[in-house]
Amino acid sequence: HEPGSITQPGVYEDVPAESYHADPVRGGSLSATGARRLLAPSCPALFHHERTNPPAPKRHFDLGTAAHQMVLGSGPEIVRINAPDYRTKAAQEQKKTAHAAGAVPLLDHEYEQVEAMAAALRAHPVAGALFAAGSGLAEQTLVWRDRATGVMCRARLDWLRHRVEGERLLVPDYKTANAVDLDSIQKSIHNYGYHQQAEWYLEGVRALGLGSLDAVFLLVFQMKEPPYLVTVVELGSVALQIAADRNREARETYAECSTSGRWPAFSDGIELVQLPAWVESNYLREITR
Repeated sequence: HEPGSITQPGVYEDVPAESYHADPVRGGSLSATGARRLLAPSCPALFHHERTNPPAPKRHFDLGTAAHQMVLGSGPEIVRINAPDYRTKAAQEQKKTAHAAGAVPLLDHEYEQVEAMAAALRAHPVAGALFAAGSGLAEQTLVWRDRATGVMCRARLDWLRHRVEGERLLVPDYKTANAVDLDSIQKSIHNYGYHQQAEWYLEGVRALGLGSLDAVFLLVFQMKEPPYLVTVVELGSVALQIAADRNREARETYAECSTSGRWPAFSDGIELVQLPAWVESNYLREITR
């Protein structure tokens, strides 16, 4: 599917990552990433600029992309470069050629690292079962229409598990991370808006009749360094309610901006700004001693 080629809600299996990110829905659609970009600390103006001027791919994500490919069995080709680093001209040319072809270049030690990560994940009792071969399909694109606003929405599931009669649908999503202790995971969920992604994906699953109200979104975090530990988490009800409120606000903002053609910045006037609350609190504490 090319950008703008999808006209109806549904589940689409053959949407390349590039087309998905460029928006394959005719007339435009909103993704979970876009929803987060519309709201503070961002704004509609930044969302609109990035949508019309897509940033270049960030190559430091190569390792995470390759890990996804190894775990899910779907994604861009991995090109193994038989070199310890990119100091030689030959290795640099191989890397450049791979990127130009849409592939992911990995040095020898990086390739071995990603292989070890995939093996560690498959050995994990929960994560291994969630992504077990034959249990589902990788990289499925969901497209649905939000009833309240009429906004077309989209999501790209890492893994859509086959439905089993009598069992609730589990929707796993794979993340690589520097640390997978619960404190670090909490911070990552908040900083990257993973709670909004969770609620957004569950909304798509329910809208398309793929799962019932008790469908569960699971985040599978894995360390990028040995011993490649894995932690699987489910988001609590308060986190999902916060996400639902923010996602609803994002859809309403998108609908309003799309209708008006106006994508506002942070402010059109003059704002009164104070110092951070902790600075003022420290000051007041000092002067009242």
